Amino acid sequence: MRLIVDGSNVMGSRPDGWWRDRPAARRRLVGEIDAQATAVRARLAEGASLVVVFDGRPHDVAAAAVAVRFASDADDAITALAQAGDVVVTSDRALAGRVAERGATTVGASRLLRLLGPGRHAPS
Repeated sequence: MRLIVDGSNVMGSRPDGWWRDRPAARRRLVGEIDAQATAVRARLAEGASLVVVFDGRPHDVAAAAVAVRFASDADDAITALAQAGDVVVTSDRALAGRVAERGATTVGASRLLRLLGPGRHAPS
């Protein structure tokens, strides 16, 4: 079982200036997920491996508890990864429909951001 995070969607769901420095925003999000990996798994997908997928070319993003992938189209990559039993974190309705067809379930980006702590969640 995997917990697959649509990194670009989650990053874009909080207006924290991520667009000014996308590589730094990616590192920040992965770092936050990595630091809270145990809590994130416990609340969203107990025992799952964590994978964060971003759109674009690879950048230097490292984490101990999180696998990070880059793809020219993250939605396609996430769809290809997703299978029955996986949980996909995204607020993208089209992607949610695609992964549901493969047997995965979804949770919204705001749920993950709330788990990461104060000031991390998207506006309601």
